[in-house]
This record gives sequence, C-alpha cells and structure tokens, in this order.
Amino acid sequence: MTSYHDLIKRKRVAFQPRGFDGSFDLHPDLFPHQRAVTEFSLRAGCSAMFLDTGLGKSFASLEWGRIVMERTGKPVLMLAPLAVGPQHEREAARFGIDAKYVRTGDEIDGTRIYITNYERLDNFVVSRFGGIILDESSILKSFSGVTTKKLISTFAAMPYRLACTATPAPNDHTELGTHSEFLGVMRRDEMLPRWFIHDSADTGTWRIKGHAVSDFWRWVASWARCVSMPSDLGFDDAGYVLPPIRTFEHTVKADRNVDTGEETKGKQVGQMRLFRMPDTSATSIHKEKRLTADDRADLVAECIDGDPEESWIVWCDTDYEADAVIARIPGAEEVRGSMQLAVKEAKLDAFSRGDLRVLVTKPSIAGYGLNWQHCARMAFAGLSFSYENYYQAIRRCWRFGQKREVEVHIAMADTEAAIKRVIDRKAGDHAAMKREMQSAMRDAHRSHLRKSPYNPQQEAALPAWLSA
Repeated sequence: MTSYHDLIKRKRVAFQPRGFDGSFDLHPDLFPHQRAVTEFSLRAGCSAMFLDTGLGKSFASLEWGRIVMERTGKPVLMLAPLAVGPQHEREAARFGIDAKYVRTGDEIDGTRIYITNYERLDNFVVSRFGGIILDESSILKSFSGVTTKKLISTFAAMPYRLACTATPAPNDHTELGTHSEFLGVMRRDEMLPRWFIHDSADTGTWRIKGHAVSDFWRWVASWARCVSMPSDLGFDDAGYVLPPIRTFEHTVKADRNVDTGEETKGKQVGQMRLFRMPDTSATSIHKEKRLTADDRADLVAECIDGDPEESWIVWCDTDYEADAVIARIPGAEEVRGSMQLAVKEAKLDAFSRGDLRVLVTKPSIAGYGLNWQHCARMAFAGLSFSYENYYQAIRRCWRFGQKREVEVHIAMADTEAAIKRVIDRKAGDHAAMKREMQSAMRDAHRSHLRKSPYNPQQEAALPAWLSA
C-alpha cells in the first residue's frame, strides 16, 4: 500500500534547467555569492535572482547578460525602473561590460547589453534579442496587472530570461506565481492548486497547504536563488554588515472635532456626530491624510531644517502631501508622476550625483533600483499600506555600501496608526517568508555543489610504478 509520504514525493516537481553547460569565464571581481548565483542562473537559462538590496544583483545580472550575449551572438535587453538605466550603464563600464542605455530601438547598433525603462518597452523589437533581464522584477507581483500580462506574453518565446528583485513576494507566497509564469517554469493557475488552498474565510485568497511547505520551497529553489546575506549560501558575510538604522516617529494629534459630517449609517439622517471616528477604509484614510497634511509637512520641514548639511529624501504618498512639503522647504525639487520621463530622469540622476540636497517624490516613482548611499537621511511625509514601497524606499539608502548611520523620520497623525500597524505586520510576514526561502536555498545550493560536474583542467600523470 502506498504511504501518504510516498504519494507526496511522487507529486514533487522541479524545474528542469535549460541553460548553458560547461564552465563560464566570469568576471574576477564577482564576490563568491554573486558568482554562485550567476552560474546557477546561466545553467538554468530562465531563473530569478532574489538578492537583497546591496548584494550586487545588478553586477551579477549584467555579467549574466554578458555571457548570454557571448553564447548566443545576440544582444541582451535589460528593463529597469526610471533613472536606474544610466546607473546600470555606469556600473557596467566600471567592470568593463559592454552596456548602453537607450530610449528607442533606433539606438541599437551592435551586440551588447541594451538598458531601457519599462515605460519604453514598446520602442523595441524583442525578437532581436537573445535574452531579457527584468531589474526590480517585483513589478510582476500583480497577476491582474496590465504590465504583468504584457511582460509575460511579450517574452514568452525568449530562450533566456532573468528576473531580479529584493522583494519577490512582499504580500504573500502566491505572488511568486507571476515570476514562475514569466520565466516559463509553471503557470500561476497550475501553481496555486498544487501547493495552495482557498482560505475558508476569504475565497479570494490562498494559503499554502501545511504538508506542502517544504515541497513548495524546494520547487522555488529549483529556479531561483534567494539571498539576504552571503552566509545564506555558505559564504563569508564580511563587508556585508549594515550600519545602524534609527527610526523616529513624529505624531500629529488630529483634531477630531473637524469635519465631523453627518451620520447616515444606523442613525437618523441629519444627526451630527460629536467626534470624527476614522476607520481603515481607503476613503477614510485619505480624508484623514488631507486634514493633517500641512501639520505633517511642518514636522518634516523641522527635521530637515535641523540637519542642514545632509542630503534628504522625502517620501510622500499623495500629491497634496508633496505640495505641502515643497511649499515649506526652499530649494527642494519634486519628481512627480505627471512629469515627462526625461524630466523625471534628469532630476533623479541629479540627486544620485549629489547635485540636489532635498528630493521629494513617491516610493512608486523612485523607490526601486536606485543607489543612494551618499544620503543617510529620509523622511516619510505620508505612508501607504504597501510594505513593499516602505521597505524599498528605506533600502535606497540603508543598503550595503552605506558607511553611516541612517535616520528615518516618519510624520503621521494619530488617526493613521493603523497604516503603521499593517506595515509592521507585513514586515514580520515578509521576514518569515524569507527565512523559509533561504533555508530552501541553502539546501539547494549544497545539493548543487554535490552534483556539480567534474571538469578537469589538466591531464593527470600516472605514477611511475603504475605505468611500468
């Protein structure tokens, strides 16, 4: 009789590598963990690098692109967030990798790595390329999103695909399904019933089956590498210890007598409430945020005025928060979504070079991919419920390579405390998920080392007593 565990074992699946065989002449400046991840991705052909911020996934992905370019004889396309492209071009030049930042297909003039923005994808004929790199691939997380569907369909026939991000599934495990589908590993609608079950409390959400946890992460480890520290793969963590970070919460006490309005639920129409009773609905939150935007901007301005020698990033959730901040900080420059791409790109690049002291923008615009270790001060004039946006925004400065203590100032109303509680809960969930992923990665990496083929580089000579 077949045991339950035998049945589960037979149902296990693993991604079958379809990349390159043999050895790779990789750049000597790659750190051991970068080298291991790059080799894995080249052998897999289609894979994901889930490396935490500052661990060098840009360098590793560029080196992956260089090898793909050499092996296929075709150029490689890299898609990156706005203003990150020039940064990648500079990094490639630093390591002698032939890469060029372009805005249109007319600029393609040879076999190299071409870097452009997601917003400019329609300017290129993808069949000209031998491989695709998605930088900050968490853009794939929303399965219903137009961008996700477009990326999956556009690159379905691309033989070599690489997805790179520090936050592959910031909200729940199921978001890994969009990465899997983009890479051609398994469709999301196949992944969900295999390892997940509908939550009985909410049929719109899925939770992983208790008996399937290990098998699920084993499957993920067959096509991805998740690394928070080099030691996750058995390497030395020297040089990768982050400096301290301090978070300061500045609270505005909201006037609950303002804008009480009429009560229409469960009360007679026209009956006035004595105090405003905010809830966690999107409408209520934005109403609260508008009422306290000026006071929160005052707190942010006080923080910046009190540390005038430092560069600052001010993160806003809404345009009216940005308006309030800009009005209070002379010389501050804003990057807003409605601006032309070239304008946004120029301002973000100026801050990267240190030509701007105070930058005001949103995490959704500048919270991904940019390296701002020159800055160790930031303020949130407003928070959203997105833990991913919060995490990525902080990691623009608090990342490996930062030499100074980082200060994060959060200005919020007491009526917005629910937002911070949600972010803190999601932070705990994300940390737990990463621990599960990393455990699977360590096991997979050790197994890979045991199975690595022996490729002798020189002929061995028999002892004289054996050849006599």
